[in-house]
Amino acid sequence: MLDVLWLSFLVGGLGLALVNGRSEAVTLALMQASAEAVELALGLVGAMAFWLGLMRIAEEAGLVRGLARVLAPLFRFLFPSVPKGDQAEGAILMNIAANVLGLGNAATPLGLKAMQRLQELNPHPEEATPAMCTFLALNTCCVTLVPTAVLAARAAAGSSAPAVIVGPTFLATLTATVVAVAADRLFRSRWKR
Repeated sequence: MLDVLWLSFLVGGLGLALVNGRSEAVTLALMQASAEAVELALGLVGAMAFWLGLMRIAEEAGLVRGLARVLAPLFRFLFPSVPKGDQAEGAILMNIAANVLGLGNAATPLGLKAMQRLQELNPHPEEATPAMCTFLALNTCCVTLVPTAVLAARAAAGSSAPAVIVGPTFLATLTATVVAVAADRLFRSRWKR
C-alpha cells in the first residue's frame, strides 16, 4: 500500500511539473535533496561513531557491569520467578544496563539471549510468562541516561545544542518505566496464575 502511495506522489508531482512547464524546478529540488541527504548521512555516521565509541569505552571500563550490580536488588523485586544466578539474570541485567547507557546495539543481543533463556524456563511455552512480560515492558521503555542515537541525529542535523534533550529524555523514560512497572504489577496481581 505504501509503495503505491509513494509512486502516486512521484508520478503525480512529475506529471504536474511537466504540465506546468517546470521540470527544471523538479530536477533542481531533486539534486538539492540528494546532496542534503548525503550530508546528513555523513554527519550521522560521524556523530554515531563518536557516541558509540564513547559508550564502548564505558562498557569496556566495566560501567555496564557495575550498573548491573547496582540494579541486582531491583531485579529480585521485578523477576522473582527467575532462579538466582541463572544466566537469564545476567543477560537481563546487562540488557537493562546497556539500555540505561543508551547502547542500543549492544543491548539487542543481550535482550534476545535473555528472552531465549526465559522461554527455556517457561513451563507453558505457548504462553508468555510474567517474567517475559515484565522484561518486554522494561526493555521497551527503559530509563535512558544517554540517548546516543538521538544525540547523534541532532548533531548530524546541525543542532546548536544536541545534548539539550538529555534531561527531558531521562524524565520521559523514567516516567514510562514507572508506569510500565506499575501496570505490570497491577495486571500480574489481577490475573495471578
